[in-house]
Amino acid sequence: MLFFEKGIPVIPPVPPHVGLDMVLSHMISFVEKKARPTAILIFRTQSPRHFEGGDWDQGGSCPRLQPLAPQEVKELFSLKSNGTNMEARLVNQHLYKALKGSVFRILDITQMSEYRADAHPSAAGGKKHNDCMHWCLPGLTDTWNDLFITQLNNFNVRN
Repeated sequence: MLFFEKGIPVIPPVPPHVGLDMVLSHMISFVEKKARPTAILIFRTQSPRHFEGGDWDQGGSCPRLQPLAPQEVKELFSLKSNGTNMEARLVNQHLYKALKGSVFRILDITQMSEYRADAHPSAAGGKKHNDCMHWCLPGLTDTWNDLFITQLNNFNVRN
């Protein structure tokens, strides 16, 4: 990967995790500078995928019909064993580090959403694969909205 700083390539190229830290740092400082002083800045963590057996275009699917048990989540998303959706957990680690000390609030939807492997669109209806990037069952995304509204309300109460 090639990253740029002020329009100039960073040479020698930096590893992706270093580039991600650079991008997050620049993004946070840019938004904080440009935001109105009264703005409420919230960063939502990543929505997890639940592909098993390969990515969506490589034979993977979301075969689960029930929410995952805690042990299944631990196995499927393990950083140590290069789990299915470990990228989201890695990015979230960098995100939390980058946002530390900033005015951003974090809306963490990743961990609770990892349990809902059953809430993705299925292969029903003639599709050749499951869609793990979008959610179709009611409940999970509604909960994200409830958490968002609660965070806004808590912010208003404190200020």
